[in-house]
Amino acid sequence: MGKIYAAITGIGAFLPEYRLTNEEISTMVDTSDEWIMQRIGIKERRILKESGKATSDMGTAAVNELLRKTNTSPEEIDLVICATITPDRPLPATANIICRKAGMHNAWSYDINAACSGFVFALTTGASFIETGKYKKVIVIGADMMSSITDYTDRNTCPLFGDGASAVLLEPTNEELGVMDHINYTDGKGRHYLHMKAGGSKNPASIETVNNREHFVHQDGQTVFKYAVSRMADVAVEIMDKNKIAPEELAWLVPHQANMRIIDAVARRMQINKEQVMINIQKYGNTTAATVPLCLYDYEKQLKKGDKIILAAFGAGFTWGAVYLKWAYNS
Repeated sequence: MGKIYAAITGIGAFLPEYRLTNEEISTMVDTSDEWIMQRIGIKERRILKESGKATSDMGTAAVNELLRKTNTSPEEIDLVICATITPDRPLPATANIICRKAGMHNAWSYDINAACSGFVFALTTGASFIETGKYKKVIVIGADMMSSITDYTDRNTCPLFGDGASAVLLEPTNEELGVMDHINYTDGKGRHYLHMKAGGSKNPASIETVNNREHFVHQDGQTVFKYAVSRMADVAVEIMDKNKIAPEELAWLVPHQANMRIIDAVARRMQINKEQVMINIQKYGNTTAATVPLCLYDYEKQLKKGDKIILAAFGAGFTWGAVYLKWAYNS
């Protein structure tokens, strides 16, 4: 037996039908389509409107498509990791609920909360389980229902976020394909700049916290933007240098879809051209843990076996990281 690599062997996704356009946003707060497109790059975002539906429903739909596309029985899955900051409930884990809904009765599961870096962190973790040789089929999900924690009276945050989910299947291979390397970081000083003020043990829910609208995302936009540009660019270049990847060798950069100006700055720092960058922010907005796998899903038919790909993300905490992978199949 040679070295075991964790290869992505399939991908599924779910996006709600409802499209929240910039024009509709402009009826809620003082903004415009021109301002949002110029400053952020988002044209519309998907919103889960169905009553009683939650993050687990989106994650389950993404998993069901993944299982169908890969001709995999749900009973074959060993482990499920769900990256989310919008769990159905504080407990149990949303991954547990998804396992039940999708019939993955033999899998154990848990959630990862790393905000917008969630999928990158979860993929790193899932790959590590595959590399032990003990696990044969691991599903990694990125899913967030950001509309549930977005304040639609706050013009600084409500244009940013959308809902969605995507899931990948990891399987072992002895070919030099799949997750090749990762670099992840956290820095708790960022906790003051992008957070939810109430709802946890530090500031439990009360009439006052609800009245003060403290159960929504709060962001210091300028500070987060500054850190996101530098940290995402730094870690993407770091993993390129570490693995001796020249800009022209890179097939794709898959950046977290938070702001088009951040994406452009990261690409310039990496010295790659726009044709090497996956972009779908204009269609979905920032779906937090789902942005990176949704890019892979949208671009799947363009991916070729052996393509060198870098995933890069930055999120609340602060959290940031990059994964270097070689694509494992032709669509």
